[in-house]
Amino acid sequence: MTDITFTTLGVAEPILRALAAENYTVPTPIQAKAVPALLAGRDLLGIAQTGTGKTAAFGIPLLQKLSIGHVPPKPREAKSLILAPTRELAVQIEQSLRTYGRFLNLKMAVILGGVSQNSQINATKQGVDILVATPGRLLDLVNQRHIKLDTVSTFIVDEADRMLDMGFIRDVRKIVAMLPRQRQSMLFSATMPDDVVKLVGDMLNQPERIEVAPQGRTADRVSQKLYYVPAMQKRQLLIELLKDAGMNRVIVFTRTKHGANKVAEHLLKNGVQSDAIHGNKSQNARQRALDSFKGGKLRVLVATDIAARGIDVDDVSHVVNFELPNEPESYVHRIGRTARAGAGGAAISFCDSSERAYLRDIERLTRLKIEEVAHDLPPLTEAQKSAAEEPRRPQGHRHGKPGGHNHAPKKNGSRPHWHRDRDKKRGAAA
Repeated sequence: MTDITFTTLGVAEPILRALAAENYTVPTPIQAKAVPALLAGRDLLGIAQTGTGKTAAFGIPLLQKLSIGHVPPKPREAKSLILAPTRELAVQIEQSLRTYGRFLNLKMAVILGGVSQNSQINATKQGVDILVATPGRLLDLVNQRHIKLDTVSTFIVDEADRMLDMGFIRDVRKIVAMLPRQRQSMLFSATMPDDVVKLVGDMLNQPERIEVAPQGRTADRVSQKLYYVPAMQKRQLLIELLKDAGMNRVIVFTRTKHGANKVAEHLLKNGVQSDAIHGNKSQNARQRALDSFKGGKLRVLVATDIAARGIDVDDVSHVVNFELPNEPESYVHRIGRTARAGAGGAAISFCDSSERAYLRDIERLTRLKIEEVAHDLPPLTEAQKSAAEEPRRPQGHRHGKPGGHNHAPKKNGSRPHWHRDRDKKRGAAA
């Protein structure tokens, strides 16, 4: 494997020149296996953990195929289509392809939600060679007849298991049904749940299967540590850890958008440059925060899982799981934000008493016992323990009960949700 280069894989000179400018000379294992198969026209199923070089694995053959005997696309036509689950990942893929194809005369566009569609309509008006898209916005523009998919010759689904997690598999199936039967197709996924296996059967034709790492395996070069810490002391512990100058580029993951905002605000109050990135923020705000993090203006980026696979930033020193994910696969994707492109990295996880089941699921999936580390925080006082044990107020009720709400039926005939169980019982009795 050490003698393999992009030249020996048969990559064309203009792409080799672009790769050399980025100091890419030796292909990663998935690139070494995928590039020859794809240049030969095979369909491909790639099972690989994040950070293994998947974008170049499918991007280099795609660029080469489109550049040979290039014929400009017709209006509203897409010659190739790449689907990504998140806006950040779609932007990242398009940026990478522009880098690898900088010496080729190929037209590219990225289609995603969260921003005005007008610029995207203009970008695809005269047709594109490569269209990178999130499923929802793509379907919108296809239904409005701004984009045609009947000439797509190459189709790629990236992060298919994340598509499933985010509820996009139905949209993906709709898009597959719009494509020509004669095409080259590729699907990449870190894990293979049943619905993704079915999609593979429907979408790929006798694919080459490439598996770089066993499913659920965490990145080999990531050191993993665990702190058992009460929920109310997590922010304090994070500030203490960030006193280490070695934590110079950090991604902190929370389960909720509200939690991400609170952590980012707390860090700023304590003099740590940080920002939050999640689904409630506009695409422009998310991109600004990501660009600031990449450029070194932010030391810490606080993110929810929706962003876990779209953050491709070099030299992330640490990932901190401020809250453990309730889906164990998300842990693998989160910590894969560090130790990218051959570098090392560290993952630190906080676990409170309510998260023990999540931890068991993670260790079962990864087949790894995470090393426990003791912290130096003072023990909770009796008052703090009592406050921690108080039940949380039910969300959506003022003062934890429906008394602060107007109980009148809504104009559309629906009833407040605290009446629904009672309505069901009455209906059953009737």
